[in-house]
Amino acid sequence: MSKNFWITLFSFGCLGIYLFVSAPPLLDDKKTEQATIPVEQMFTLLQAENAAARAIWTQEIVGEGKKSGLKFDEHWRDADLEAGPLPALFLRETAKSMEKSPLRLSLFLGSDYPISPSNRFEGLQQEKFQILRQSQQPQFFYVPDTGLQTGMFADIAIAAPCIECHNKHPQAPKNDWRLNDVMGAATWMYPASAVSLEDMLKAIMVLHRGIQDAYAAYLEKVKTFAHPPVIGERWPRDGYYLPSLDVFMQAFLHRTAQHTLPALGALSNTRQNNKLKDSSRDTAE
Repeated sequence: MSKNFWITLFSFGCLGIYLFVSAPPLLDDKKTEQATIPVEQMFTLLQAENAAARAIWTQEIVGEGKKSGLKFDEHWRDADLEAGPLPALFLRETAKSMEKSPLRLSLFLGSDYPISPSNRFEGLQQEKFQILRQSQQPQFFYVPDTGLQTGMFADIAIAAPCIECHNKHPQAPKNDWRLNDVMGAATWMYPASAVSLEDMLKAIMVLHRGIQDAYAAYLEKVKTFAHPPVIGERWPRDGYYLPSLDVFMQAFLHRTAQHTLPALGALSNTRQNNKLKDSSRDTAE
């Protein structure tokens, strides 16, 4: 295991200790616990994490896995089929796990050309997606019908398995996808326009658990194969192998630390500065 990974893991641990152990004396002031972070900021951070997990799954597991003899299918849960989930279904597994959390955070993948009609954008979401398709810029908006704040991010075809699956699917309404096309949008929803730093950390943990559960479900299915790949330290690029759950999550955390740690650190510093200002103001009064 690389030295850089342990540094990354240690940094996450230190950040958690700082936020939850070192900070309590100041957290007693209820005014400092108010939700002051725009939900758009939380959506953006979560999507960066989600995009990293999907890239690893799509490129390192599905793309390289097909070369080594692994199979992936939309009916992967069928008992008589030795296959894993396609990239869109890996996200769905992640989202299903997230739904078990009391935190009202949800994620789904939609499109204007979905294979499943249930994933088709309608109404306001369709309007916002068309803007996103043209600009490839995230769209943030409130949906009155659901009372949810929404963040929509472009889902881009980053690997051949994405376009091959959609272009060859018999029920696909569009079969001329190319690499780097905007195929749909990862859409996040939350019931508040602002969150606290604690809520943001909870949301990250909920997403991490969802990704972990999705990969764990695949490994459980793999164990039923007549000739299962070797699970351990190695990846499909090395042959008929799969990384263990720990190895997969370590690769994910290592990839996301470079943007997540600085973002959380900046938010934490801002919160501490605000607390000091509040404390000074109260003392002066």
